[in-house]
Amino acid sequence: MDYRKIDAALAAALDETQDPEERSLAVFIHTTHAPGYSEAAFLEELGVSGVGGRRQVFTATLSPRAIAELSEQPWLRHLRLSQRLRFLDEE
Repeated sequence: MDYRKIDAALAAALDETQDPEERSLAVFIHTTHAPGYSEAAFLEELGVSGVGGRRQVFTATLSPRAIAELSEQPWLRHLRLSQRLRFLDEE
C-alpha cells in the first residue's frame, strides 16, 4: 500500500477495519487524468461506478484490499475518506 496517496483519516480507518475484503470504506478517488480504457476497467473491477468521460474524481465504497491495490496505481493522485455529513444542529 502506498500511504503517500492516502489521507490520515483513511489510514486510521484502515487500521480499525477488521475484514480486509468487506466494502466498508466510502472514499473519494482522485486520478491524475481522466481514466483511459484499461484504467476505467480496473476501477470498474474494484466496484467504482460512473467511470467515463473526462472525470478525475470518483466516489466508491471499497474494501481495504481494493484500497491497497488502487493506491499502487501510478495514475492515482490520492484517496480520501468520505466523512458522513450531519446537520449543524445535531450533536
